[in-house]
Amino acid sequence: MFSKFVTKLIQSLPTWEVTKYYGRVCIYQLKCLKYRVQTSEAWFNFKCKFMPGTLRKELECEDNTEPKVNNESKQQKEQSKVLLETKSQSKIQRNSEDYKRAPTLFNDLKDNYIINEFVASSKKQEKRETKKHQENNKCCIHEDHYVEPFRQYSFYKEQYVKRKSNSYVKYAVYIAITTSILGLCYYTFYKRVHALNKKPISCGEFRADLKTYNLEEVGKHYNKENGIWVTFKQGVYDITDFIEKHPGGSSKIMMAAGSSIEPFWSIFANHNTKEIYELLESMRIGNISEDDVISNVINEKDPYLKEPKRHKILKINGQKPFCAEPPPSLLIENFITPTELFYVRNHLPVPEIDLKSYNLELAVEEVTKKSFKFEDIKKYPKHTITSTVMCAGNRRSEMTQVKHLKGVSWSVGAVSNATWTGARLYDILKDLGINEDNYNHVQFEGYDLDPSGIPYGASVPINKAMDPRADIILAYEMNGQPIPRDHGFPIRVIVPGVVGARNVKWLAKIIVSKEESPSQWQQGDYKVFSPNTDWDTVDFSKAPAIQEMPVVSAICKPEQSEIIKVIDGKINVKGYAWSGGGRKIIRVDVTNDRGKTWHVADLIAEDNNAKEGRYWSWTLWSIDLPVKKESKEIEIWAKAVDTSYNVQPESVENIWNLRGFLCNAYHRVKVKLEH
Repeated sequence: MFSKFVTKLIQSLPTWEVTKYYGRVCIYQLKCLKYRVQTSEAWFNFKCKFMPGTLRKELECEDNTEPKVNNESKQQKEQSKVLLETKSQSKIQRNSEDYKRAPTLFNDLKDNYIINEFVASSKKQEKRETKKHQENNKCCIHEDHYVEPFRQYSFYKEQYVKRKSNSYVKYAVYIAITTSILGLCYYTFYKRVHALNKKPISCGEFRADLKTYNLEEVGKHYNKENGIWVTFKQGVYDITDFIEKHPGGSSKIMMAAGSSIEPFWSIFANHNTKEIYELLESMRIGNISEDDVISNVINEKDPYLKEPKRHKILKINGQKPFCAEPPPSLLIENFITPTELFYVRNHLPVPEIDLKSYNLELAVEEVTKKSFKFEDIKKYPKHTITSTVMCAGNRRSEMTQVKHLKGVSWSVGAVSNATWTGARLYDILKDLGINEDNYNHVQFEGYDLDPSGIPYGASVPINKAMDPRADIILAYEMNGQPIPRDHGFPIRVIVPGVVGARNVKWLAKIIVSKEESPSQWQQGDYKVFSPNTDWDTVDFSKAPAIQEMPVVSAICKPEQSEIIKVIDGKINVKGYAWSGGGRKIIRVDVTNDRGKTWHVADLIAEDNNAKEGRYWSWTLWSIDLPVKKESKEIEIWAKAVDTSYNVQPESVENIWNLRGFLCNAYHRVKVKLEH
């Protein structure tokens, strides 16, 4: 770097051009000095005394008259003398300004050698001009002869100064660049050394710059009047202003007010991220002592220690609670999804339930009317349906690419299709004598509990629950086998055509009520808002809970960025399509030229036994899509249409929402082609 800098400096030094300019400047400085001398009064007087003939000729030329030097009469000589004196006075007056600028120039320089040179040069010039005048009968001595050197002098001087100024600018730029590089190197080196020597403080570690509190003092801050404090490891945090902004609702976070949030985060393990830790640390106000930390540790075992085993092929999107999906290519290999490949979406730890002690409570407005054992449910008529269950966050990863949001980053696999067997909810409610005109909702609660003992809950409108055509069942079999623990053993509610969040697992209680479920997952989640709504402006009470799902489709094969072999000018594309509310898929359109040409896919698998308005399962589709020979990379789009002619929206951007729910825009996959 230093050698390059020196090279630049050498290249920027004045060249021969500048030297040439400088030489010309010197020459024209002399010419200008000569002009100034010749136009001064002293020079005029000098001519009058020593060069009268020359002066007379100049004056005669100015009058455009020819000089007459031979055979002049005495009278003519006197007239010439008078004329000469008149011209002299006029000449003196015209040059008065120059004389003022240099009044003693000649006297100051008369002994100088250069003046003598100018005088000799002037005499020679006068002779040449006189001879030329005599030959051409024209006067050639003008002030322009002396002004031109000024112009050329100014030009070359300007060029020289400009080049010299540019050189200074170059020097300054090179010095600035070098200084910046050296400073940057020093700063980087210093930062690295400083970073190695300084250990960053992680969330909850002791901070010497903050005050230390005891647990008794922290426990006094459990309401808004005194402030809401919580502890995490050895840190104390004031979360008063954050309570209303908590995505899970204020009621959830208030359970930890005045105490530790660690037992809650051991269950809601999705909080254990860098972003959440940074947010919490921004509210840090102090420490608790090490003795208090020890007494604050929960002696209970990790509630996730007894989770069921899962298939290794599942892509895990969350460990605590467990969330996973199958690979897209395997997802559409079978119309009925194998149980071990069925996607898993848990909100809390999986409960351990003893079938012998299992009890299902049925209540009306919180008043228990009846309790069922597992065998009591099996006494009701057995009903089997084929139904797809889809998480509201399916394809959320596509919304994440538009703008950051909160939630499990699902791909296209948060959906599966299975056969479910159990008792119809309609039969149980009818047996209890429920009049649907007196109530509005049917609530469901599970055996999965949060640290405060509050269960997961959801609800559906009673008109759907009391409709035998809605096919809501209390399922105890999945694909002909007892429901596995991950999917709701021993009984799970299956609400066909409705978002997966209402299909409550590990069913513990059914409540017929005028009110919707008070559960956080019904009131403060699983709702959709405008793309402009953010966490500072969202009001969950203003939006209804998601029930029936919109029409959706996805390309499962080929997958994103996959290299595909082109056979006979075509590639094979496969996927699924589904619509909530029992609406059948009637068409899937596919394009690879951004919608200029659409091709209709073949619907290769669907529930042929489904009755009109009760198409609860998905439809699998396939197409041999033609591609151009010159295409090296294409983007495949797919969209589905249902029996109500609902069609998917084109853009993810236009349906983005802060929770990333219901992503049903055209599905797009970019692939590379191998001809």
